[in-house]
Amino acid sequence: MLIKVRVFPCAKEEKIIAKNLDSFDVKIKEKPQMGQANRGVIRVLASYFKIPEAKIRIVKGFREPSKIIELINFEKKD
Repeated sequence: MLIKVRVFPCAKEEKIIAKNLDSFDVKIKEKPQMGQANRGVIRVLASYFKIPEAKIRIVKGFREPSKIIELINFEKKD
């Protein structure tokens, strides 16, 4: 499953805001330096979806706040 994520680094608290089924705003504490923010996004999404971090992969937007992320072997729960 692919999702769209807009990242807000350097936030005071970590939070995920679901805009719709496949679009999320993710606020993280990490800075956008040397991959710290990307690792933070993966960590927060893994906790939110209750899947291992290894099942989350950034497909597009490694150096941008807007990202396309793949959740590997994840099925939507209706």
